[in-house]
Amino acid sequence: MNSLTIIIHNRKKDKYMVPSVLDSASLEYVISGTPGKFVCKLYKDRELNFIEGDTIQVLYDGKAVFYGFIFTKKHTKDGIIEVTAYDQLRYLKNKDSITYKNKKASELIKLLANNFKLKCGELKDTEYVIPKRIEDNATLIDMIQWALDFTSMHTKKIFVLYDDCEKLMLKEPSDLFVPILIDSETAQNYTYESSIDKNAYNLVKLVRDDKRTGSRKIYYAPSKSEEYAKSETLKQWGVLQYYEKIADTSLNPQELANELLKYYNEVSKNITIDKAIGDIRVRAGSTIAIALNLGDFIVAQKIVVTQVKHNFFNNEHTMDMKLKGGIFNAK
Repeated sequence: MNSLTIIIHNRKKDKYMVPSVLDSASLEYVISGTPGKFVCKLYKDRELNFIEGDTIQVLYDGKAVFYGFIFTKKHTKDGIIEVTAYDQLRYLKNKDSITYKNKKASELIKLLANNFKLKCGELKDTEYVIPKRIEDNATLIDMIQWALDFTSMHTKKIFVLYDDCEKLMLKEPSDLFVPILIDSETAQNYTYESSIDKNAYNLVKLVRDDKRTGSRKIYYAPSKSEEYAKSETLKQWGVLQYYEKIADTSLNPQELANELLKYYNEVSKNITIDKAIGDIRVRAGSTIAIALNLGDFIVAQKIVVTQVKHNFFNNEHTMDMKLKGGIFNAK
């Protein structure tokens, strides 16, 4: 029988409590540095005494699956407390300013973790060395995500940052393969959406101001107007322009514009799975297998989970997921 156990540690009194979870609980992960989030409801009795900042450990069938910090308590008049806890990635919302040279993204993560007293586990070597970067009044996760995205642009590798029970981890999706198959038998429902309504662009325009000379330089992709005139997506979609003002002098603006065009110049395609049979090993960044008939075509492939919400109700465990890979770009 699947069982969910939570252990709360009152840090001031050094007291551990194991309250019963009422009705339901959920554990949610989103790719790209969003903190893991655990939500549950507890009954307030005399023994249950904890405050914001106390820790909560979640065990599933006796195995630790989440370690986080209580950020929100919501009380009701019937003695119920709804608790919201986040893992270590929540502390990457802190802001700071930093300048660094010749660092890998993995080295940057270690540096920031050390500065903010966060614990690291296995951080995969991202290999690519970033020549120079200036970050001013930016969140730590934005600093890290920029470094990972910039690294991916040069290496064509995707890296997933997540927290594994109070250890910051950095791996590739292939390292997080979970051997399960999602099909019409294991998912109650699934939807496929294709759209150019958001995050689809066929023209990129980047501008950079030179404060020293007072001049402005503009970079386009496609870089030549005659090349853009031949664009098939221009003929089909009309003009959809991506615009950004960049300040970082370590970037090659034209190279960046070209890479952005490659990423955005296609229809956004997403697939969502509802109430699949739960597997606690699945997190954002995991790779799983799917075999689904989507009406216009049948898809059978390995795919990356970009978002998963584990739902626990009584002894039932299901999961809702968003997926990316192959034809699905999930922008």
